[in-house]
Amino acid sequence: METWTIRTDDGEGHLELHTFRPSAEAAPEGAPAAAPEAAPGAAPEPADGAPGDTPAAAGGVVLVHGTLVTDALYRSFARSLGRLLGRPVHCYNRRGRAGSSPQPADYSAATEVADLAAVLRQTGSTDVFAHSYGGFVALQAARSVPIRRLVTYDAAVSLAGNLTGRWRPELERSVAAGELDHAWAHLVQGLETAGPVSKLPLGALRMLSILSARTSLGAEMRELLPTAVKEMRAVLAADAELDDFAGITMPTLMLTGGWSPDYFAETGRQLAAAVPAIEFAVVPGQLHEGPIRPGNRRLALIAARFLLGGDAVPARLRVRRRLRPAR
Repeated sequence: METWTIRTDDGEGHLELHTFRPSAEAAPEGAPAAAPEAAPGAAPEPADGAPGDTPAAAGGVVLVHGTLVTDALYRSFARSLGRLLGRPVHCYNRRGRAGSSPQPADYSAATEVADLAAVLRQTGSTDVFAHSYGGFVALQAARSVPIRRLVTYDAAVSLAGNLTGRWRPELERSVAAGELDHAWAHLVQGLETAGPVSKLPLGALRMLSILSARTSLGAEMRELLPTAVKEMRAVLAADAELDDFAGITMPTLMLTGGWSPDYFAETGRQLAAAVPAIEFAVVPGQLHEGPIRPGNRRLALIAARFLLGGDAVPARLRVRRRLRPAR
């Protein structure tokens, strides 16, 4: 793994980036030599269902993470994806976390789009894999930033106000008051991204927050709650209609988990029905946190097949296009 720094285009910030390479290829200009680590495993044989050779025109892949986390949780997935593709995968910490700059006062979707564009350019990457809020960022970027191929998983896009009801004003008030357990409970219950746990009463969720704060991951999520407020507001401020995505022409695969909240699937179906370049599929047995679950080779394989230009989605997972968008 290599760790290096990307300067943002606004000249006011920087992004911490980690690169995973499947082989000892040359690092981009400005990147330090790779830190010693165990040699990556060989790519699976074609009989094992692995994709074939890398297209000559393809560069690296940029992975855009979700809310309340850092890129550290995606490293297993990034390694798997890189090995399947035979290409480098670059994970960066979005603003407001780890070694990256804080979110600016005027933070918006445009901030994230510009940062993703800078990472793509400075790493020489062509493709993107994005999860949750990262999927929102990537689809916003796809309207103006050159991307060869894009895969999203549970993209948090607001269409015609469909996510407005999931915004809890109590979240922002609790963060401002320093009541982080209350804030976490409202966020989880509103977004329903924690599986069955999301259905628990607020009191039970607050108790879970208190208990999870004793773990390193739980403590980190609490610290990131202020960034979640700005990110939720950015999603709602960028609320769009289907026509706003008509300009997306690069091949795009929108995935959702069979056990993810239903609103992710509804968004994917609507966009796939309205935009010819977008394909949508449900991956059975996957939760919202699919990409951050260690050893999730199945999801990496589906993404790799698509990024290589092959038949990404098995027929049994494919969702037929509708003649008209769902309402």
